[in-house]
Amino acid sequence: MSAADCEPQGAGWGILDDLPGDPMIWVLIFSELAAFGLFLGTFTVARAIHPAVFAAGQAALDPGLAGLNTVVLMTSGWAAARATKAARASERRATRYWLLTAMGLGGLFVAVKLAEYAEEIGRGIGLETSPFFTLYFLLTGFHLLHVCLGIIILALVCRRAEAFGVETGTAFWHMVDLVWIVMFPILYLVR
Repeated sequence: MSAADCEPQGAGWGILDDLPGDPMIWVLIFSELAAFGLFLGTFTVARAIHPAVFAAGQAALDPGLAGLNTVVLMTSGWAAARATKAARASERRATRYWLLTAMGLGGLFVAVKLAEYAEEIGRGIGLETSPFFTLYFLLTGFHLLHVCLGIIILALVCRRAEAFGVETGTAFWHMVDLVWIVMFPILYLVR
């Protein structure tokens, strides 16, 4: 029995009814997207106010590691999509394989990001270095927490490997992907 089976008749969520997974995950996703949007808006305004500080901060980053992490996270999202397809076909073994692949790649993303942080901190860069790095560490740290939460969610739905749970977990995982796709160029590439 899924959570959808427990909902009383006529208690639909309107526009959320057509989205995969639990409607409450979509409420969470929309609220998280709003929070990231505010963070990125603040970053953009601060960059307009302090262009030289932000240019210097951006020059100190390693876009190669961030680019690698982009490929890792996008590949993880692809694996999560494969897990959803397998779960819808009731192929539990394949579902678990793809979820474990997505989680493993998510773990690799975390490891690369922590190595990037270690390199930056080793060069004396921290939260208080400049307004750029304050926002950089807050944004990327907030995203990193979401990656870790996403790995936990994928691990939880991996146990049963049923379509409803996998759809719910992978919806969150794709939000994490989407946020990184937007953050990466803003933080590392756009001058």
